[in-house]
Amino acid sequence: MQPSHTTPADNTQAHGQQHPIGLYLKIWGLLFVLSTLSYMVDYFHLQGYLRWFLIITFMLLKAGLIVAVFMHMLWERLAIIYAILLPPLCLLVFIGLMAAEADYTFLSRVVFFGRGPQ
Repeated sequence: MQPSHTTPADNTQAHGQQHPIGLYLKIWGLLFVLSTLSYMVDYFHLQGYLRWFLIITFMLLKAGLIVAVFMHMLWERLAIIYAILLPPLCLLVFIGLMAAEADYTFLSRVVFFGRGPQ
């Protein structure tokens, strides 16, 4: 027979974790700074690969912060993290493989069929 009283640990699990508001405000500020840096890329008219590298880096950092803190993935079990993050990573690998195969197919067609009428 189990005791009928509950401990503070049981109440914490029943009602979920409570995180300090300061954590959310710090993350909000960091997201604001990252967004500002992302806009500064356009303000300074950066071009080429540097521009795209910076924009994608800032975008991934912001998405990672949102998923980790606001979606509470930082405090989840490793199995849930793998269940959510592993499929998109596999998709990225498959997209990379398809892009490599597409280049090979295009180049083999150019070699086999030639450039066509010129």
